[in-house]
Amino acid sequence: MATATSRPNAPGPTPPTGTPSALRIVVMGVSGCGKSTVGAQIAQALGLDFIEGDTLHPQQNVALMAAGIALTDADRAGWLAAIGDQLSQAHAAGRGLVLSCSALKRSYRDLLRSACTDLRWVHLHGQPELLRERLQARKGHFMPSSLLDSQLATLEPPSADEAALCFDIMLPATRISAQALAQLRNTQT
Repeated sequence: MATATSRPNAPGPTPPTGTPSALRIVVMGVSGCGKSTVGAQIAQALGLDFIEGDTLHPQQNVALMAAGIALTDADRAGWLAAIGDQLSQAHAAGRGLVLSCSALKRSYRDLLRSACTDLRWVHLHGQPELLRERLQARKGHFMPSSLLDSQLATLEPPSADEAALCFDIMLPATRISAQALAQLRNTQT
């Protein structure tokens, strides 16, 4: 599992010209979609800190998921508050941040938006078979592939009014990152 805050050293896409350093981005999607990889690449390209949202889960949540027990809204509340705190602090300080978070429901995203009103979303999605294959190949993570179905059932994809950038994970992570960076540049206000 990644550290809570890092500046990745792996090569990644070139940052878009003129992208503000105060951009705050959540890379979202179900487990196994590549949030951490894409988030780290975007953060590196923009010269921003990256926070792996899984590191903000309380130990009780980690234990539940490791035991194959899906989290409830009540279980996620403290975790979402911790993520909101990170986003709010970055917003208040005028600094950019990239954070990975499943953000499965509209209500979760609304909560995060209330902590950081200028939040940008990158939604990664894919076929269940590909997601399951990725989860089964993943080593050293507490989230078992058996919980994928519950995440897919809980997922409320972003609505048009949320202006999320959406990418199919059939694309390589570097291509997703490059396209996200280009779209972030083209939509900045």
